[in-house]
Amino acid sequence: MKKIVVFASGSGTNAENIIKYFEKSLSANVVTVFTNNPNATVIEKVKNYGIPIEIFSKTDLNEGDVLQKINVIKPDWIVLAGFLLKFPQNIITEYPNRIINIHPALLPKHGGKGMYGMHIHQAVIDNRETETGITIHYVNENYDEGAIIFQQKINIDNLKTAQQVAAKIHQLEQEYFPKIIESLL
Repeated sequence: MKKIVVFASGSGTNAENIIKYFEKSLSANVVTVFTNNPNATVIEKVKNYGIPIEIFSKTDLNEGDVLQKINVIKPDWIVLAGFLLKFPQNIITEYPNRIINIHPALLPKHGGKGMYGMHIHQAVIDNRETETGITIHYVNENYDEGAIIFQQKINIDNLKTAQQVAAKIHQLEQEYFPKIIESLL
Protein backbone atom coordinates (compact mmCIF):
# COMPACT_ATOMS: atom_id res chain seq x y z
CA MET A 1 0.00 0.00 0.00
CA LYS A 2 1.44 3.37 -1.07
CA LYS A 3 1.52 6.12 1.54
CA ILE A 4 0.47 9.70 0.81
CA VAL A 5 1.22 12.65 3.08
CA VAL A 6 -0.81 15.81 2.50
CA PHE A 7 0.16 19.38 3.42
CA ALA A 8 -2.61 21.99 3.74
CA SER A 9 -2.89 25.47 5.25
CA GLY A 10 -6.59 26.34 5.09
CA SER A 11 -10.05 24.94 4.60
CA GLY A 12 -8.88 21.50 3.54
CA THR A 13 -11.40 20.86 0.79
CA ASN A 14 -8.75 19.38 -1.51
CA ALA A 15 -7.18 17.42 1.35
CA GLU A 16 -10.57 15.97 2.31
CA ASN A 17 -11.33 15.14 -1.32
CA ILE A 18 -8.04 13.24 -1.63
CA ILE A 19 -8.71 11.40 1.64
CA LYS A 20 -12.19 10.37 0.45
CA TYR A 21 -10.89 9.30 -2.95
CA PHE A 22 -8.28 6.97 -1.49
CA GLU A 23 -10.31 5.86 1.55
CA LYS A 24 -11.34 2.56 -0.04
CA SER A 25 -8.35 2.22 -2.35
CA LEU A 26 -6.28 -0.93 -2.35
CA SER A 27 -3.29 0.90 -3.83
CA ALA A 28 -2.78 3.96 -1.60
CA ASN A 29 -4.10 6.00 1.29
CA VAL A 30 -3.49 9.26 3.08
CA VAL A 31 -1.56 8.44 6.25
CA THR A 32 -0.96 11.92 7.74
CA VAL A 33 -1.92 15.53 7.10
CA PHE A 34 0.49 18.31 8.00
CA THR A 35 -0.61 21.91 8.57
CA ASN A 36 1.22 25.08 9.51
CA ASN A 37 -2.00 26.75 10.66
CA PRO A 38 -3.31 25.74 14.11
CA ASN A 39 -6.65 27.41 13.23
CA ALA A 40 -7.12 25.78 9.83
CA THR A 41 -10.45 24.07 9.28
CA VAL A 42 -8.57 21.21 7.62
CA ILE A 43 -7.82 19.99 11.17
CA GLU A 44 -11.47 19.24 11.96
CA LYS A 45 -12.08 17.71 8.53
CA VAL A 46 -9.14 15.33 8.90
CA LYS A 47 -10.15 14.29 12.43
CA ASN A 48 -13.45 13.01 10.99
CA TYR A 49 -11.46 10.37 9.06
CA GLY A 50 -9.22 9.31 11.95
CA ILE A 51 -6.09 10.41 10.10
CA PRO A 52 -3.28 11.85 12.22
CA ILE A 53 -2.67 15.57 11.88
CA GLU A 54 0.69 17.23 12.48
CA ILE A 55 0.61 20.92 13.34
CA PHE A 56 3.96 22.67 12.91
CA SER A 57 5.51 26.11 12.77
CA LYS A 58 7.45 27.71 9.94
CA THR A 59 10.57 27.22 12.08
CA ASP A 60 9.81 23.48 12.41
CA LEU A 61 9.49 23.30 8.63
CA ASN A 62 12.70 25.16 7.86
CA GLU A 63 14.90 23.66 10.58
CA GLY A 64 14.27 20.01 9.80
CA ASP A 65 11.70 18.94 12.42
CA VAL A 66 9.08 18.33 9.74
CA LEU A 67 11.54 16.37 7.59
CA GLN A 68 12.29 14.11 10.56
CA LYS A 69 8.58 13.39 10.99
CA ILE A 70 8.19 12.71 7.26
CA ASN A 71 11.15 10.35 7.32
CA VAL A 72 9.52 8.29 10.08
CA ILE A 73 6.43 7.90 7.86
CA LYS A 74 8.43 7.18 4.67
CA PRO A 75 5.70 8.35 2.27
CA ASP A 76 5.64 7.44 -1.40
CA TRP A 77 4.17 10.84 -2.28
CA ILE A 78 3.90 14.25 -0.64
CA VAL A 79 0.93 16.25 -1.88
CA LEU A 80 0.55 19.99 -1.33
CA ALA A 81 -3.16 20.80 -1.31
CA GLY A 82 -3.60 24.47 -0.51
CA PHE A 83 -0.29 24.71 1.32
CA LEU A 84 0.89 28.31 1.37
CA LEU A 85 4.47 28.19 2.66
CA LYS A 86 7.47 27.75 0.42
CA PHE A 87 8.55 24.12 0.62
CA PRO A 88 12.07 23.78 2.03
CA GLN A 89 15.00 22.49 0.02
CA ASN A 90 15.85 19.75 2.55
CA ILE A 91 12.52 17.97 1.95
CA ILE A 92 12.69 18.50 -1.82
CA THR A 93 16.19 16.98 -1.86
CA GLU A 94 15.11 14.00 0.25
CA TYR A 95 12.00 13.31 -1.90
CA PRO A 96 12.92 14.31 -5.47
CA ASN A 97 10.06 14.10 -7.99
CA ARG A 98 7.75 12.78 -5.28
CA ILE A 99 6.26 16.12 -4.16
CA ILE A 100 3.40 17.60 -6.14
CA ASN A 101 1.28 20.71 -5.88
CA ILE A 102 -1.94 21.96 -7.42
CA HIS A 103 -2.12 25.56 -8.61
CA PRO A 104 -5.43 27.26 -9.49
CA ALA A 105 -4.22 28.75 -12.78
CA LEU A 106 -2.51 27.72 -15.99
CA LEU A 107 1.14 28.05 -15.10
CA PRO A 108 3.37 29.81 -15.91
CA LYS A 109 0.62 32.47 -15.78
CA HIS A 110 -0.24 33.73 -12.30
CA GLY A 111 2.40 31.78 -10.42
CA GLY A 112 4.96 32.79 -7.84
CA LYS A 113 5.09 34.25 -4.36
CA GLY A 114 1.80 35.78 -3.26
CA MET A 115 -0.18 34.20 -6.09
CA TYR A 116 -2.74 31.98 -4.42
CA GLY A 117 -6.49 31.73 -4.00
CA MET A 118 -8.53 34.82 -4.76
CA HIS A 119 -5.42 36.81 -5.72
CA ILE A 120 -5.09 34.57 -8.77
CA HIS A 121 -8.77 34.60 -9.68
CA GLN A 122 -8.91 38.40 -9.41
CA ALA A 123 -5.83 38.69 -11.65
CA VAL A 124 -7.55 36.47 -14.22
CA ILE A 125 -10.64 38.74 -14.17
CA ASP A 126 -8.56 41.95 -14.19
CA ASN A 127 -6.63 40.70 -17.24
CA ARG A 128 -9.91 39.88 -19.03
CA GLU A 129 -8.71 36.38 -19.78
CA THR A 130 -11.00 34.05 -21.69
CA GLU A 131 -9.67 30.84 -20.17
CA THR A 132 -8.03 29.64 -17.01
CA GLY A 133 -7.64 26.29 -15.31
CA ILE A 134 -5.54 24.19 -12.97
CA THR A 135 -1.96 23.02 -13.06
CA ILE A 136 -0.60 20.02 -11.18
CA HIS A 137 3.18 20.16 -11.02
CA TYR A 138 6.24 18.81 -9.27
CA VAL A 139 7.59 20.99 -6.47
CA ASN A 140 11.06 22.44 -6.78
CA GLU A 141 12.95 25.18 -4.93
CA ASN A 142 10.94 27.99 -6.61
CA TYR A 143 7.26 28.80 -6.22
CA ASP A 144 5.22 27.22 -9.01
CA GLU A 145 8.17 26.49 -11.30
CA GLY A 146 8.39 22.69 -11.08
CA ALA A 147 7.77 20.53 -14.15
CA ILE A 148 4.12 20.46 -15.18
CA ILE A 149 2.39 17.09 -14.86
CA PHE A 150 -1.15 18.05 -15.92
CA GLN A 151 -3.24 21.05 -16.91
CA GLN A 152 -6.96 21.36 -17.46
CA LYS A 153 -8.44 24.48 -19.09
CA ILE A 154 -11.90 25.98 -18.89
CA ASN A 155 -13.50 28.79 -20.82
CA ILE A 156 -14.49 31.72 -18.60
CA ASP A 157 -15.90 34.15 -21.20
CA ASN A 158 -19.20 34.31 -19.36
CA LEU A 159 -17.77 34.79 -15.84
CA LYS A 160 -17.63 38.29 -14.35
CA THR A 161 -16.25 37.88 -10.81
CA ALA A 162 -13.29 36.27 -9.11
CA GLN A 163 -15.75 34.29 -6.97
CA GLN A 164 -17.32 32.75 -10.09
CA VAL A 165 -13.87 31.81 -11.39
CA ALA A 166 -12.96 30.32 -8.00
CA ALA A 167 -16.06 28.11 -8.04
CA LYS A 168 -15.21 26.74 -11.50
CA ILE A 169 -11.58 26.13 -10.52
CA HIS A 170 -12.68 24.34 -7.35
CA GLN A 171 -14.76 21.94 -9.47
CA LEU A 172 -11.70 21.17 -11.63
CA GLU A 173 -9.52 20.60 -8.56
CA GLN A 174 -12.04 18.23 -7.02
CA GLU A 175 -12.44 16.26 -10.25
CA TYR A 176 -8.82 15.94 -11.38
CA PHE A 177 -6.41 16.17 -8.43
CA PRO A 178 -7.08 12.72 -6.91
CA LYS A 179 -7.12 11.09 -10.36
CA ILE A 180 -3.73 12.56 -11.26
CA ILE A 181 -2.29 11.47 -7.90
CA GLU A 182 -3.58 7.95 -8.57
CA SER A 183 -2.04 7.93 -12.05
CA LEU A 184 1.34 8.89 -10.55
CA LEU A 185 1.17 6.00 -8.09
